[in-house]
Amino acid sequence: MTDRKAQLAANLEKVEARIAAACVAAGRKREEVTLIVVTKTYPAGDVRILSELGVRHVAENRDQDAAPKAAACSDLPLTWHFVGQLQTNKVRSVVGYADVVQSVDRSRLVTALSKEAVRAGREVGCLIQVALDADESGRGARGGVGPDGIEELADLVANAPGLRLGGLMTVAPLTGPYAGRQRDAFDRLMELATLVRRNHPAANMVSAGMSADLEQAVAAGATHVRVGTAVLGVRPRLG
Repeated sequence: MTDRKAQLAANLEKVEARIAAACVAAGRKREEVTLIVVTKTYPAGDVRILSELGVRHVAENRDQDAAPKAAACSDLPLTWHFVGQLQTNKVRSVVGYADVVQSVDRSRLVTALSKEAVRAGREVGCLIQVALDADESGRGARGGVGPDGIEELADLVANAPGLRLGGLMTVAPLTGPYAGRQRDAFDRLMELATLVRRNHPAANMVSAGMSADLEQAVAAGATHVRVGTAVLGVRPRLG
């Protein structure tokens, strides 16, 4: 085993133990929570090692990095998630490899994703990114739509050819009423997810929690946690 593989294996074991303990504390089954490893800024070689170690879900946030990495790992049994703010001029590329886009936050993006999914003959899962630092109908500092904009977007995705409404995603906000209150933020996301499922029962995916706050997300009921640093290490600074 290489040094890097041993390092990643040890880190994965620690993260797995944290998720398992959080599930026990919340009275949940371990299989209710899916780990997504955020591989942004790390090379395709690390993705390959993670696959060998049993990881099945990986996430990226920049198309210019993700597209060649996904192509280099196209032989692996992975589900690729796109979690960054997505410009419409990158949609064609992202639809080529992403199985799930977790950052849907405006109608123009839904239209573009639908068009490219149909063109590519693919079905792309979509999560509505909820901005809990936004005004009720505004946008957040790191993307996302305010709570009042969720229903309209969810309906739009659900009726768009080539797209499948998966559920909701959020990033714990750094500003606003939920700043520093991750558990409260995730509880609010769960309330909003319940409302979405009234009209879209299959939209049961709730993506929340990262390396620092995955326990709070599991406690709130998240179905997916997005962990990068705790698995891959502290990222190098981007120039």
